[in-house]
Amino acid sequence: MKGKNENILNAQIKRRGLKFYLGIYGKILAQGFKSKMSYRADFIISNIGMIVSNLMGFVTFYILFQNFPSINGWTMYEMLFLYGFSLVALTPVQCFFDNNWNLRFMVKSGDFIKYCFRPINIFFYFISEDFDVKGLGQFAFGLGTLIYAWNHIGLPVTFFVIAQLVLFLFAASLFMISIMNFAAATCFWIQNSGYVMVIMSRFRDFSKYPASIYNSVFKIIFTFVIPIAFIAYYPSLPILRPDSVPLLSWLSPLIGLVFFYLSYRFWLHGARKYDGTGS
Repeated sequence: MKGKNENILNAQIKRRGLKFYLGIYGKILAQGFKSKMSYRADFIISNIGMIVSNLMGFVTFYILFQNFPSINGWTMYEMLFLYGFSLVALTPVQCFFDNNWNLRFMVKSGDFIKYCFRPINIFFYFISEDFDVKGLGQFAFGLGTLIYAWNHIGLPVTFFVIAQLVLFLFAASLFMISIMNFAAATCFWIQNSGYVMVIMSRFRDFSKYPASIYNSVFKIIFTFVIPIAFIAYYPSLPILRPDSVPLLSWLSPLIGLVFFYLSYRFWLHGARKYDGTGS
């Protein structure tokens, strides 16, 4: 009977198209945003806090470059460009995928079981339940930093360049989303897996620096093991340094899609394992 019911659910889920999920998500997002805005003081304070914390990074770069004209050939404004690029790229994981931080608690308490018996994609159902408004402050500061650095570097502003920027920001976002999907899903196999989430989250601090400043060992790790170099460094090179773009930069959108798909399948595999064990 369980297998029959599971097959019926899977068939219903497969019939759901993109239009259905976009419609559902729009309604969930609107309600969630209204709920957040009902506590306006919390909304304002949380966004101010996010802006102030990111401002510290900006100030750090400024102080650093008062003593050094460049770091391994990278100027202050180029580094600020990477910093702003990384903040904007990290906004989707902050705003739309923040519920991954709650996954381990729901799995441990048993509350996750409620997501397993609805005729809707379980990953979508879980992720869509939370929207973190603090990401809006991060996005605003990151975009402002990006524009500030862009003007000082003197980069061209054309339709083609802006289209490239949007594409590579999207690609960069996929990498951090994927890293956190992988980290969150470890809770299906590891108790007290919160440290995995914390460690992976801490690694994003390295994304605001160019991978070329690290030694060869760390460059390989940050490219092929924990691909944080794809959060800012590789995707930004076609815009920042168009005359010397490695193949990995051009391939970053495709690699990002593949990496996201693998993280999604890994997350679903863990969810099915949880359902199968009756935890």
